[in-house]
Amino acid sequence: MSAVLARLAGWFAGLGGLCAAAVALMVVASIAGRALWSTPIPGDVELTQFGIALCLSLCLPWAQVHRANIIVDFFTQRASAPTLRALDRVGALLLALMVGLLAWRTAVGALAVREAHEATMILDLPMWWTYALLAPGLVLTALVALVQAITGAGPQKAVP
Repeated sequence: MSAVLARLAGWFAGLGGLCAAAVALMVVASIAGRALWSTPIPGDVELTQFGIALCLSLCLPWAQVHRANIIVDFFTQRASAPTLRALDRVGALLLALMVGLLAWRTAVGALAVREAHEATMILDLPMWWTYALLAPGLVLTALVALVQAITGAGPQKAVP
């Protein structure tokens, strides 16, 4: 696996963690505001949905670098090591294709939503931002999976 991709995935995961922490703090503040003063943060649901989607998108590459995705091995429990490696490579290629398709359609969707001037219901934020910010994490996930499919690289050690 390219050390550059692994390091970039680490940075993305760090940003995803910060995003999740920010969403958690905002939810706590909104609940406290609702309970204490009957004034939640306006648009808290919109911001939570966007923030968690962004967090997931940013953390996907790190999960793929470490092959931390769920694997159902019911049918392959007795397969040989070479067979398992081959299946892992095929799985990585299929993931690269699927996530690459998602990244492409997310980017195209961002452009379409931008042209339509769609905005969130409560905060009136441009919706295309959401789509555009999801694409980089998906692209990096596709690249990591593609490298794994080509090289057969296994999980990486944590990159400082």
